[in-house]
Amino acid sequence: MEHVVCDPLLLRNAFGCFATGVTVVTAGTSDGPVAITANSFSSVSLDPPLVLWSIGRHSRRFDAFANASHYAIHVLAEDQTELCWRFSKSGSDFAGLDLRWNEHGVPLLPRALARFECSVAGRFPAGDHMILLGRVLDLETQEGSPLLFAGGTSRTHSRAQGAG
Repeated sequence: MEHVVCDPLLLRNAFGCFATGVTVVTAGTSDGPVAITANSFSSVSLDPPLVLWSIGRHSRRFDAFANASHYAIHVLAEDQTELCWRFSKSGSDFAGLDLRWNEHGVPLLPRALARFECSVAGRFPAGDHMILLGRVLDLETQEGSPLLFAGGTSRTHSRAQGAG
């Protein structure tokens, strides 16, 4: 197989052409709750119910998520832009949020469009990231439109359609 070298900035910009949903992943640690914004979420299987997401090895929150046995993936609604940027900057800023906790000690954020409570089903090294495969133990959904991410910025569904 031929190895192709490409400019990392060019590659990042090309990846940014693909719009994704925005998630915040949370876990409980011995130091308290931790969260991270991730747009690498994907469904994998209905039977068994599996999802995946990935975290960069350079992230200050890598160890917390790489070692967590359980986590929750929250699909953000279009009015949750503040949460997207809050947890992209800080993994511990839960101030003012009406948190609930599941039986595995995972913090659950309010008002997510969908939430998948997971146990780790596998960890796979993938270049400068680790892919975390999760078995869905519980989920919750509500009506609404998703927050989107493309070209390095968050977008609402209506703005993506040209209405905003």
